[in-house]
Amino acid sequence: MGYYEILLLLHILLFVYWLGGDLGVFYSSGFVVDDTLSRETRLTAAKIMLGCDLVPRICMSLMLTVGGLLSAAVGFEHLVWQFWLILIIGPFWISMVLVLHFNHHANYIPTLTKIDFYFRWLVIASIILSCVVAISTGRFENGSWLIAKLLGFAFLVFCGLMIRIRLAGFVATYVKMASSQSVDDADNQAMRASLNRVRPWVVTIWVVLVLEAAIGIAKPALF
Repeated sequence: MGYYEILLLLHILLFVYWLGGDLGVFYSSGFVVDDTLSRETRLTAAKIMLGCDLVPRICMSLMLTVGGLLSAAVGFEHLVWQFWLILIIGPFWISMVLVLHFNHHANYIPTLTKIDFYFRWLVIASIILSCVVAISTGRFENGSWLIAKLLGFAFLVFCGLMIRIRLAGFVATYVKMASSQSVDDADNQAMRASLNRVRPWVVTIWVVLVLEAAIGIAKPALF
């Protein structure tokens, strides 16, 4: 197996585990909001949900690096600074993901959470800008499908941010349960309402991921 085949395999695995992990997260979240279950059962479901959630987060953080190297391997040239940025962004992003997941009680976590939040907005803006420049300068003239995949990835990051924003009610009730505070009907309703608000964004992620895979296979000339 050569360099290209290894990158392609990694790219496929990132797609599979991103989509599969996301499905597991959403399925297990249904048990967390079920107030007919005991507190211990709901907390166990929450631990499963959070554990599963780490997988798509890892996949997202590595996708740009693996995808960028894969595109270079099939003949799409990157500027020197872009190539180094592609190499760096994956390790940097996944480091934040792992620290936030495993050290969530540390004092610096609120600050790192804000950095991670704005970093994702920066990723979105950078991808859009780079695609606009590529189109206007004629770079990737025969690779409109690649530009479409990049814009699709930027939209996936945006969907993730919208989920984070709209999940506040869910998180607040979970924190109360985890800290052994009393959870009332209003808390449970807020948790369910929060989950319902993110459902369209979650389904959108699934659809876009499949479209991204289809574009990568077909490589159509879109514009």
